[in-house]
Amino acid sequence: MGSHYFAQALAMVLVASMLAVGSANKDWQHGNYTGWGFNHGLNETKGPNKITVGGSENWHYGFDYKQWAWKNGPFYINDTLVFKYDPPNDTTRPHSVYLFQNPWSFMKCDLSQAKMVGKPTQGGGKGFEFVLKSWQPYYFACGEYDGLHCKDGLMRFAVFPMFRGWHY
Repeated sequence: MGSHYFAQALAMVLVASMLAVGSANKDWQHGNYTGWGFNHGLNETKGPNKITVGGSENWHYGFDYKQWAWKNGPFYINDTLVFKYDPPNDTTRPHSVYLFQNPWSFMKCDLSQAKMVGKPTQGGGKGFEFVLKSWQPYYFACGEYDGLHCKDGLMRFAVFPMFRGWHY
């Protein structure tokens, strides 16, 4: 039993390390060899940010949210992610927002232990808001159609919010 928890803790540390190292100098290909890769003008305000997931694309099937998260980081503790999606109707398929507990269920789009944090009716208007309250990885996906939007629709991404000031 103890080795199971040790393996989970070790996996979390490895995931956190990979996220930190992977995002530490993500702009190296653009000639930013000396900085930490976050000097591109995105998300650099002093206070919490309100960030629309997907930008002008909002939350929909077929948009690559992993790439969006990669390009729009870093994210910080107390930032608010805004998920905007049309409520279901005769012409619009429903979307939702699920939070996964671990990277394995996220990678497999296994919703059995995921928690719905945004219902299909909550994305309209100003959208559904989720605050990144803790220093931990967050794994988001659309859970509609038994995970099909997560698996085939690219509607999933992970963020690991940082403390403000760590990137300077």
